[in-house]
Amino acid sequence: MYFSRGIAAVLSAAACWAFAAERAVTVGEPVIVTATRFEDRYLDKPVNVTIITAEDIQNSTARTVPDLLSEKAGIAIHDFFGNNAATTTVDLRGFGITGAQNTLILVDGRRFGDIDLSGMQWSAIPLAAIERIEIVRGSGAVLYGDGATAGVINIITRSPANIGNTAVVQGRAGSYETFEGQLYANYFTRNLGINLIASNFESDGYRNNNRNRQSNLQGELRLLTERGDVSFKVANDNQGIRLPGARQVQPSAGVNQLETDRRGATTPLDYAQRIGNRATFDWRHETSVGQFNLGIGYRDKEQTSYFDQDGFPDYRVANLNVWSFSPRMKFAQPLFSLANTLVAGLDWYSWDYRLRVSNSTVNITQPINTVKATQENAAFYLHNTTQISPRFTLVAGARSERFKIDANDFFDPTAPGGAFGSGAPAGSQKDTEHAYELALRYQIASEWAAIGRAGRNYRFANVDEIYEFGGPPLFSREFQFLRPQTARSYEAGIERRSARGLVRATLFAIDVTDEIHLDVFSTGIGNTNLPPSRRRGLELEAQQSFGGSLRLSGSYTLTDAEFREGVLPGSAFTQQNVVVAGKTVPLVPRHKLNLNASWAITARTRLNALVTYVGEQFMDNDEANTLGTKIPAYTVADLKLVHQEGAWRFTAAVNNLLNEKYYNYAVRSQFVPDRYNAYPLPERSFTMTLEYAFR
Repeated sequence: MYFSRGIAAVLSAAACWAFAAERAVTVGEPVIVTATRFEDRYLDKPVNVTIITAEDIQNSTARTVPDLLSEKAGIAIHDFFGNNAATTTVDLRGFGITGAQNTLILVDGRRFGDIDLSGMQWSAIPLAAIERIEIVRGSGAVLYGDGATAGVINIITRSPANIGNTAVVQGRAGSYETFEGQLYANYFTRNLGINLIASNFESDGYRNNNRNRQSNLQGELRLLTERGDVSFKVANDNQGIRLPGARQVQPSAGVNQLETDRRGATTPLDYAQRIGNRATFDWRHETSVGQFNLGIGYRDKEQTSYFDQDGFPDYRVANLNVWSFSPRMKFAQPLFSLANTLVAGLDWYSWDYRLRVSNSTVNITQPINTVKATQENAAFYLHNTTQISPRFTLVAGARSERFKIDANDFFDPTAPGGAFGSGAPAGSQKDTEHAYELALRYQIASEWAAIGRAGRNYRFANVDEIYEFGGPPLFSREFQFLRPQTARSYEAGIERRSARGLVRATLFAIDVTDEIHLDVFSTGIGNTNLPPSRRRGLELEAQQSFGGSLRLSGSYTLTDAEFREGVLPGSAFTQQNVVVAGKTVPLVPRHKLNLNASWAITARTRLNALVTYVGEQFMDNDEANTLGTKIPAYTVADLKLVHQEGAWRFTAAVNNLLNEKYYNYAVRSQFVPDRYNAYPLPERSFTMTLEYAFR
């Protein structure tokens, strides 16, 4: 019944758009790299992809990358504080709190996620550094492997070869004592180019104890060769943020801090800091048999955090570095006289992780626990595209990936605060998983195409998901190795693409087995493989230009995420024998709607408007759906006015125009039936930006 209604909606939307839209010439040769790991045509590929261009970013009301992504179909975000996306997670196709681990984030084709739960550092990628963002839904496991359950988001930074000689200086000021400065410079001559991007952001934030400071520096040197190019990129990011904690609500005790002290801080002493560096080398070379790409990358970070915990402090320093090596080859050779392209490649990643745990900054030289882990992932993949006929394209691919982790925990009972601690016995895990994909595209007419896809994907648990406290009687630390998560996904869609606009409708289903997730119903604070679950949904997207002055776009997402079966056993410390079969997965809104308008008032002045509606959601920890209270639905409207005057560019923006008092993350208490913690987001705020471009 669900899919019958969905198919009807797809056909109805497509028919209405076809009737209303003027006939137009098919749009011309858009390029996407994420779908094949090589620059390639998009229009003849059986992928569900959305491309956000640099122009889209410049005109958008979004202030961060997650804001940009949330405007698109199938994507929801959960933000704790609303301060430069410092603690924001992006969820594609309804995974809730584990969305960050099931949507693979790439920067220039390399995974940006790590083997811990620190999450994507969105603010480490300044908007000025982005050339485009490619969102590939439902696909990517064959080409990219671990963690691409719902799809892949690839942030592609600017290349000096694509931009003229220029320098841009930008200053921004806004509500909550927000100030930001950016410098972008690019120089290119003959076959050699260089660019540099530097930025610094500071804000007190909407909440008390939420001051955030972020600085970024990024540069690239690119050399064009006779048969390709060579690129070398380096970057540094540095962030320090204060953490205000949650606002507590407990009706039985008459407590509602969302009403009495919305902007207050529960944890006035907590904070976190992070310093990261990355360097990449890429070589692209055309040969007589095809194109060869070699990628080598290095990345490191140091993260420190302090949580007071009502006088029982926890201070942590985590260091992580990762090397990557990814050679690949594209063979464009006929197969039985049919146009055919085969992509073959290797991926190798090696992580080194070290965590020190103490009770204060001064005692970190003698930590209570020192956790060390090394992880290696090695994979081989084949991805083949065959043009069966001028209208029919078929893609088939497979990947095999080997995963190995070794971990140990050194416990020092003589360390300050170590008298009641424990250490985990050393452990290791090896697993091999595989992914496959079969996809097709049929060009129904010059502007209409149908797409179908089926595949298998997987995810390995990371080190933070296996290192925690065990159960009674001692509640000692242990490494809780988990089975790999696997999923089978399916989708079918239809799209109409013309020079003036786009309409797309997609139905999808993802069946997940052994989902890796924090199990709050078990004894202690452990992770587990959850019972089987399913995500199903409908995604609608449309955009249309009316002359050269008005552009309208919108998206709607219907998501049904539920557990297919199972009981969470629980314990005497939490709920017991919690039936989750048929229950809705927390933190997944069933309905989400975006409407966007961009109006060129004059040749130099443009007004952009965005309205976002997000439906109600069950709270984190409420797998049983029994709390009786949900995260309320909310509607947020944003406006942005842009005026260009010669080399000057002026922008004025207001976010949350309607002054909605909302939040999109809340967590249910494990111990008090009607208590929950919520993280309120900023009310109405203003921003002004002034930019000057030297040509």
